[in-house]
Amino acid sequence: MTETKSYETIAANVAAVRETMCKAAQGAGRDPAEITLVAATKVQTSETIRNAIRAGITVCGENRVQELVGHLEDNAYEGAKVHFIGHLQTNKVKFVVGKVDMIESIDSQHLMDAVEKQAAKVGVTQEILLEVNIGDEASKGGAGREEILTLAQHACQCPHLRLRGLMCIPPATATEEENRAFFQETYQLFVDMKEKLGDNGPNIDCLSMGMSGDYPLAIEGGSTMVRVGTALFGARPPWHPHG
Repeated sequence: MTETKSYETIAANVAAVRETMCKAAQGAGRDPAEITLVAATKVQTSETIRNAIRAGITVCGENRVQELVGHLEDNAYEGAKVHFIGHLQTNKVKFVVGKVDMIESIDSQHLMDAVEKQAAKVGVTQEILLEVNIGDEASKGGAGREEILTLAQHACQCPHLRLRGLMCIPPATATEEENRAFFQETYQLFVDMKEKLGDNGPNIDCLSMGMSGDYPLAIEGGSTMVRVGTALFGARPPWHPHG
């Protein structure tokens, strides 16, 4: 874990990020109110998370199950929603389903079925996004573009899941122009999926794209949720789970 960030520091950063979001939205002819800021709280202390919520953060995004569990025990997220935004293994599903408002990183039918089974067991309807591997990176999670519609149709057959949309993470090495293309492509997948799901289409309203380095471009490309960590909390130190 990193050291606790002060309320004043976070509040100033939240204001700066929101101003940038607003300008990006207005530049694209969009209403800034339709874009949600998700604070990516990886390696942050429970007190830092509380300070972020005091500073107006309404959604926290957690990458690691171990940290999620610890922060839930600390009641650190009180007053905000929680999204799970990292890679989720099927054997960790029980720690996440019903504990978070949304899982943004569903990338296979196997994982989806595990989430459905656990949601049924605990009696909840779990909101999910499908993660698309838009850069076709072998090292990264996410479903291939060609798998998205099949996964979406499967999700609609799962009574304890509510599919809300897509999430993507373009390659870290992408240039601005490449990023712009990746975001446009994900937006098109989102629109096509919504159209092809027919009666289930109206539920599809979330497009989670953009992080600290590229969220203005993502907003220009149609994102409805940006996942921002470094721009709110500063550079992350290395993570030592047992240190």
